[in-house]
Amino acid sequence: MATDLSVILPRVLIVSRRTLRKNKFVDFVGEYHLDLIVGYGAVPVIVPRVTGVHRLLESFEPIHGVLLCEGEDIDPSLYEAEHSGLSPEEFEEIRRLHASDTAIDKEKDSIELGLAKLCLERNIPYLGICRGSQVLNVACGGTLYQDIGKELPKKRPECERVVHIDYENYDGHRHVVKVVANTPLHHWFQESLDEKKMEILVNSYHHQGVKILAQRFVPMAFAPDGLIEGFYDPDAYNPEEGKFIMGLQFHPERMRRPDSDEFDYPGCPSAYQEFAKAVIAYQKKLNCSTALPPKPLKLDQEMENRRKIIVRSFSIAKDIYTTGRGMNPSKESELEAGAEFLESNTVLSLQQENRLKQMGATVRNGSSYFQRLKMNEERDRAAKTLMRKMSVEQLSELMSFYHMMGQICSEVLDKKLHGIVNDVGSC
Repeated sequence: MATDLSVILPRVLIVSRRTLRKNKFVDFVGEYHLDLIVGYGAVPVIVPRVTGVHRLLESFEPIHGVLLCEGEDIDPSLYEAEHSGLSPEEFEEIRRLHASDTAIDKEKDSIELGLAKLCLERNIPYLGICRGSQVLNVACGGTLYQDIGKELPKKRPECERVVHIDYENYDGHRHVVKVVANTPLHHWFQESLDEKKMEILVNSYHHQGVKILAQRFVPMAFAPDGLIEGFYDPDAYNPEEGKFIMGLQFHPERMRRPDSDEFDYPGCPSAYQEFAKAVIAYQKKLNCSTALPPKPLKLDQEMENRRKIIVRSFSIAKDIYTTGRGMNPSKESELEAGAEFLESNTVLSLQQENRLKQMGATVRNGSSYFQRLKMNEERDRAAKTLMRKMSVEQLSELMSFYHMMGQICSEVLDKKLHGIVNDVGSC
């Protein structure tokens, strides 16, 4: 029995991270992410980081949202890393300092970049946290610093340098970021911001970050050293309409007071709340677009009579074409129903026009016949205005009727007239 998509809770895909435990690989996702997704009304679906999963992403449909979070460094060959200017000795030092992050995981890269691109193609809500924000930027053509500690200080005075990761005070470490006005981040943390400084303290667990931001994105926050700490696509941000494409370099889900689940700021969970809102709205929109086709329309007597007349009209046109005989003048009026139907519902290709010329235009002095088949712009506008006033049920019924009529046209025009049009007398 087919599952009713309307009863499925919104599904958020989250890719796991792999770690070694008791000499075996284990996949995991941070519980804070899962807790917030569930708390705001969606269901987290964990995509395992195992070989070959990047080829099976369609099996996780329906996808209503994607949340990508922590993980290892992204393979530098996926962006313009050759311009980093770092020496082999510096790379070796980076690998020693950040051993848990510098082991490239190409399978995870493939899975997450595939999901990010899928979200961008379909406008599926996407929230990227830390590595997830970097994946989003790379997927859109942006680049990354291979190591903030080595690359950014070279460009900044001492007073603007920032410690972006502190292994000695891992969860307690914070640094300042300046929030950009009139961005989602501004609205979420508004009650905690001094309007003059526009600053909050955020946690920091990363040694890489956005270097060149992809063109489609707008920054939402900067660290004092100039590093972008948050960005979004303003053209794809409207949670109420199911639109949400965003990346945050910091972890708002982990910004909590010591030995407590209380957040540092009331705005900390807002990214997840608004993301979940977009996911729920996207699911509703998707369900509407993929709803089962309407049941066959039961025509009233008047519409049934109209259908018979149109079928009869096409039947006469077919006979004229296949027999090569001229048309009985008494039949001319019966061709008008088919012509009017095509005029109001069909934009004809050149090939179809040529066929219709063979079927009847020469009999009816060509130009006058096809003049009636041209789309009338004024009538088209009036029809659209009328349809905007119709209910969903009325539009569905209308669409079913014209779909049926369109199939009749297709049989006559596109199957080279090999089909047989039922005799009207047997209808």
